[in-house]
Amino acid sequence: MPTLVLLRHGQSQWNLENRFTGWWDVGLTEQGIAEATDAGRRMAAAGLDFDIGFTSVQSRAIRTLNLALEAMGRLWLPVVKDWHLNERHYGGLTGLNKAETAAQHGEDQVLIWRRSFDVPPPPLVPGGAFDLASDRRYDGIAVPTAESLKDTIERVLPYYQSTIVPQLQAGKRVIIAAHGNSLRALVKHLSNVSDADILHEEIPTGQPMVYDLADDLTAVSRRYL
Repeated sequence: MPTLVLLRHGQSQWNLENRFTGWWDVGLTEQGIAEATDAGRRMAAAGLDFDIGFTSVQSRAIRTLNLALEAMGRLWLPVVKDWHLNERHYGGLTGLNKAETAAQHGEDQVLIWRRSFDVPPPPLVPGGAFDLASDRRYDGIAVPTAESLKDTIERVLPYYQSTIVPQLQAGKRVIIAAHGNSLRALVKHLSNVSDADILHEEIPTGQPMVYDLADDLTAVSRRYL
């Protein structure tokens, strides 16, 4: 029975500051570092082991995976980094405090931007402080100006099917360290969650989610460690 573990990065500095982060690169807090290390210890204590890891190209997810694997004595494992596993792009909301944005635009409007399935936030203004057009990580990639959850799912799932599924089919034990919304995309697929219900799926930072999969890679069970 294949095993797949999903791990949201530990608390980031902008998680702590209640700011929209998206594709912007933000580091872990001390709590986030502790969460990632503790996740590795709990996975080891549960008898989990891995053959390969996948993560985004964002530092908070990369460092979380490294810290967890180091705690497991598995820092040497191969890890694939790919932008398809990045967080949802929050567009023009990037960097804004969530409470202040709600006070300015109204809680109902911000709730639509944050929690609707297919309505993206306002687009990022080109040339602004959070424009990633010149970031080397995204050479040759059309960086989105904003993404809905639906948009995020539409880039995560094809990557999962083309790159990660073959590893699982080959019997490899896989860990994916990513972000709240890119992991929501995988949970929606694996657990067959509806468009409406996935909006309320909360994925906590630094807590390994363990999927036991059937041979056809449908979910048999999932649990948090």
